[in-house]
Amino acid sequence: MKQIFTQRAGMIGMICLLAVSLTSCLKNDDNHQYIAPKIALVSAINASPDAQPVDFFLDQNRANNFYIPSGESLDYINAYTGKRTITFYVGNSSQKIISDTATFAANKLYSVFLANVVSTPAILVIPDSVGVPDEGKAGIRFVNLSPDNQALDLVVKGGATLASAKTYKQYTPFVTVTGGSTYTFEIHKAGTATVLYTLTDVRIKNKTLNTIWVQGLSAATDTKKLTVHAQENVYYY
Repeated sequence: MKQIFTQRAGMIGMICLLAVSLTSCLKNDDNHQYIAPKIALVSAINASPDAQPVDFFLDQNRANNFYIPSGESLDYINAYTGKRTITFYVGNSSQKIISDTATFAANKLYSVFLANVVSTPAILVIPDSVGVPDEGKAGIRFVNLSPDNQALDLVVKGGATLASAKTYKQYTPFVTVTGGSTYTFEIHKAGTATVLYTLTDVRIKNKTLNTIWVQGLSAATDTKKLTVHAQENVYYY
């Protein structure tokens, strides 16, 4: 899952600026000035291990066209700014899993996670800082959404530790790695070589921003068991 952005400047930047200026001055049929609404970009992630596929609502509006299964995500969508009610429902039903509020600012990006098991659900909203990676580089952040693990590390197998001692609902900024490479990521018990989970063959494209998150319970062996997932948030071209 990803959102595609462009770095191109110069004439394209001027065209975009002109388009914004014109849009802000449009008039409707009643000859009233039309003010373009301010928007944020919001992504939704189903990180509840035993949740059925879900629907994601902003206020009374369903944001997804297709259900979001556990371990998967909804690409960034446009969202009006200000205080919004965010709700996860069991897909194609009125059965509410959890609801909360969040405040979105104009021209900002956010990730909204459904976390924990469905009997005790939680929501985590993360403001996404999306600086452009250098050529040949990419960014990776780590989010710990496993409620029964005290602290976890994210480690590149045979390489660097990208996140250290992150407890439940804690996360890192995007850390720079080499882009255009395939990685094997390991989740370690914090400060040890004990591997709790291995995520293999993750392709990290050049000039992308990506999220690796842990969900589930380390003590479980059923659908609630510990798993690790990857999301490509942003691709710059």
